[in-house]
Amino acid sequence: MKFAIALFSAPHAPSSRRALRFAQAALDAGHEIVRLFFYQDGVHSASSSVICAQDELDLPSEWRQFVREQRLDAVVCIAAALRRGVLNAEEARRYGRSAASLEAPWELSGLGQLHEAAQTADRLVCFGGP
Repeated sequence: MKFAIALFSAPHAPSSRRALRFAQAALDAGHEIVRLFFYQDGVHSASSSVICAQDELDLPSEWRQFVREQRLDAVVCIAAALRRGVLNAEEARRYGRSAASLEAPWELSGLGQLHEAAQTADRLVCFGGP
């Protein structure tokens, strides 16, 4: 089965951890992930500037490692990211900001990427949200 996975919640929310564990289990079971899409506060899971307390699970780091190791298509909604100050180097330059907080393996793109993933996948599974 082909899954598209959308994450709407911040890294400290339980749904972020559930999304990661679901994605890992799906691949372990032989399924395919056509795209991970990070939206709303989920964009913080892709940020390299998030610092977790020493006694907490570092989900942004785990997401980054998982995406790299599995070579997954991981898209961060550009509008949601800009609103929350999550910028790649190109957007940091465009808006005159001194630092970027989004780097490979993440890609900034529009909401159309979520729509395309939903059309390509057998199932769209969403985690978190208002």
